[in-house]
Parts: sequence; structure tokens; C-alpha cells
Amino acid sequence: MDFSVIQYSKFMTLLAMLLWNLKTLHMSLEDSIKWLGEVMAEIGPNHSRKSEEWNIFDVKQANAIIDYIKISLFQHYKLYEFMFYSAREEIVIGTEQVIEVVKPAGGPFPEPLEEGISFDIYSTFIEPSTTLDREMKGLDQEQGPEESQPETSDVDPSFGFTIEDVKSVLDQVTDDILIGIQTEINEKLQIQEEVFNARIEKLKKA
Repeated sequence: MDFSVIQYSKFMTLLAMLLWNLKTLHMSLEDSIKWLGEVMAEIGPNHSRKSEEWNIFDVKQANAIIDYIKISLFQHYKLYEFMFYSAREEIVIGTEQVIEVVKPAGGPFPEPLEEGISFDIYSTFIEPSTTLDREMKGLDQEQGPEESQPETSDVDPSFGFTIEDVKSVLDQVTDDILIGIQTEINEKLQIQEEVFNARIEKLKKA
């Protein structure tokens, strides 16, 4: 159906008013049909008027408009009532992400792999102190009180020790340090091996 600009404007206004009556005034289907008939009588063909400029739609156009409103709005009137009156639950679409944080050292969980984090964080917060560090701290604690005391004599501390004695002590300390480091490395390798085995098992099950 070919409409002019004014006719399109009146037609869209008519549809908007029908929906507004339904949504705001809760107008029933019967009342909407009566209201449409009254409005179409005003904007449709009216032979009682002398001037034809008031006749916006002719009979064919008015029937086409009524048929369209009948199949688009009146036929689904209950659906529009449900859409305007019934409260609907708001569905929030989201996603959940699980983030694993670094576990404290010494806990029931194995320490995170060194390859997965930066060296600064690993060496500062995760890597346990080595045997050499612990022994050096112990020596510092033992020597602390002695250093705080004033020196009462100028006796050489190496007096009475031979070169062989010094070599023997150094060898013993070196062996203890190497054994401690080797044990620590083996423990880390064992933990990494267990973690890799667990991942492999998960991949097999998946």
C-alpha cells in the first residue's frame, strides 16, 4: 500500500497510541477495538465534510490498516499483555574464573615450579634458605656475643692449629654443605617429578 509522508506519520502514531493504551491504561481488547473504530472514523473517509483535505485515508487504505492491526496486535493481544504486565526475572550472564595463588612454603601443597614465576619472587619468597645460609647464620649468632665483648688479649686465634687441621675442617664443612645442597636439589626434583606425573595422569583421564 502506497502511503504519503503524512499518512505514514498518522499510521505510526496510531500504532504507538494503541500500545500506549495497552501498557499505561491497561485497555482491554474490546476497548482497544472500540477506540480504533472511533479514531478511524475521524481520520478516515468522511462524506459529511465538504473539504476533502481532512480525509487522510480512503476506504481501501483504512481497511488495509485495520487488517494489519488485526493480525499484528489484536491477534496477539494476550502476548502483549503478558509482556507489559508480567514481571520477568533478570538473567545475569557471567563467568567464573578460578585463580590459584601461591601457597606458603612448608604447607601441605608442593611449592610452585620455579619455571612458572620470576626469579626475584621465587628467590625472595619461596626458595628455602640453603644449608650454607643456615650455618652462616648460626656462626654469626655464636660469634655475636663474643664480638660484643672487649678484647682482653692479643692471642692469635689460629695459634695451636696446623695447616692439616685447617684443611680437615674445611673439607668437612665443604662436604656438609655439598651434601645439604644435593639433598635439597633431589627434593626439588622429586617434587617436580610428582607434579609432572600428576599432570600426565590428568591428561590421560581427560
